[in-house]
Amino acid sequence: MKKPKSNGLVYSTDGGRSCPGCGHPLKQCRCSRQKIPQQGDGVVRIGRQTKGRKGSGVSLITGLPLGEPDLKKLAKQLKKKCGSGGTVKDGVIEIQGDHREALVEALQKMGYTVKLAGG
Repeated sequence: MKKPKSNGLVYSTDGGRSCPGCGHPLKQCRCSRQKIPQQGDGVVRIGRQTKGRKGSGVSLITGLPLGEPDLKKLAKQLKKKCGSGGTVKDGVIEIQGDHREALVEALQKMGYTVKLAGG
């Protein structure tokens, strides 16, 4: 059995000079830098997916030109609008259930160009 690789810190009550998230020195910290969103065609796409979810469907929102913190804020607003749970994974907002029509209306009111994707 292989031992997991550690950053050398045995015990500390303080974070010290290394980032608690990635373990790198604070000057070289990679997790605190805001990830730059990918530039797309400017169209927000809303689709439905059941793959890998044992038949339960989720509504996927892709193509939003926002950073991770802004995506989380928007996801919270949309979850509240739909009355269901969800998450943000890899720049994609997942809302539990089939709420595509409500999401289209909400995002169009916010000024986004929205398309329904998939069948």
